[in-house]
Order: sequence, then C-alpha cells, then structure tokens
Amino acid sequence: MALRKMLTSVTSSCSINLFHTCIRVCDVGGRGSGAGRGGGGGGSIRESGGKLGEMAAAKEDEYFYKKQKEQLAALRDHTHKEIAFHKEQIKRHKEAIERHQKIIKDSEHHHK
Repeated sequence: MALRKMLTSVTSSCSINLFHTCIRVCDVGGRGSGAGRGGGGGGSIRESGGKLGEMAAAKEDEYFYKKQKEQLAALRDHTHKEIAFHKEQIKRHKEAIERHQKIIKDSEHHHK
C-alpha cells in the first residue's frame, strides 16, 4: 500500500512537471517565427518572422530532408557494393583454399 501511495505521488508530480513544461514550450513560437520568439536567429528574413520566416524554415527543412534521403541512398548503394565485393573475395578465397588443399594432397601422394 505504501508503494502505491509513493508511485501515485511520483506520477502526479511528474504529470504536473510535464504540464508546466508543455505550457512553457507551447508559449514560444515555432521555427521561422522570428528571433526571440522560438524561431532563433537564422538570417534577416527568418529573424523578421511572419510568413517569409516560416517559408524559409520550411525550405530549409525540405533541403535537409532531401539531403538526408540522398545520403541514405548513397549509403545503401555503397553497402550493396561492399557486400558484392566481399562475396567475390569469399569465392576467391575458397578457390585458393581448394588449390592449396590439392597441392597438399598431391604432395602427400608423391612422398608415399
């Protein structure tokens, strides 16, 4: 029972803290709303706020989204090439092992 009271106390204090945090976060403006209003300094257009600032922030987000997609595609392509390279290396190593085993086998037959 004491554990339940303690958990209830902790849970209610956490939700109060989250509520106050949400109010503080919700009071500030979003990206592109201007310097000092949550938009931060990002150039004169974004500092002025308004629709131009929001558009600049949206274009910036779009740019980085596209850049990240390109980087992921390049990483995926590179990884496929690495896999193909290693598969080829495995094939060559297996062939080399077979050659060496044949040499050992042949040399054992000649010594007998």
